[in-house]
Amino acid sequence: MTLLDHLRRMARNNLWSNDRLYRAVLALQSGEFEARRTSFFPSIKETLNHILAVDRLYLDFLTDGGQGAAAYDDFVPFEDATSLAAAQADFDRRLVAFCDGLSEADLDRRVITDRRADGMIPERIGDILAHVFLHDIHHRGQVHAMLSGTSVPPPQLDEFLLDYDIKLRKDEVERLGL
Repeated sequence: MTLLDHLRRMARNNLWSNDRLYRAVLALQSGEFEARRTSFFPSIKETLNHILAVDRLYLDFLTDGGQGAAAYDDFVPFEDATSLAAAQADFDRRLVAFCDGLSEADLDRRVITDRRADGMIPERIGDILAHVFLHDIHHRGQVHAMLSGTSVPPPQLDEFLLDYDIKLRKDEVERLGL
């Protein structure tokens, strides 16, 4: 497997993991989505909005979208889980398409990242993608932990890559077109 193959699989895992997580979030009782909790961000709502805001920022960098830091600064948080879930799913599909359009050589190509006062920093596409996946996994783990204190049990999020686990994800992977 090449690094590009791995990153493409990670993009698909991102879509699948977010789908599983949002299915749990969408089943929460009234008030649980925005309830104050112990974590880096003080609610499931704020954590999931942060994930999407950062995702959009980095995709802007990766595609030379022209927004720069404003892609994060101007992000308007979603108030309800349904709209946020739809926006995240749309982003996840755009990220899969972006990764599918890359070549091995693209992974070493540098794009400019707008770091505000720290300047315009060139970064490798492969490094940015690895960072995005780590960032998302990190914060999904926080949401997973916060779900433990709700009416909805946290979903299993680590059964995507191994053949052994196919039976546990087959229906979802087919539904998502992965």
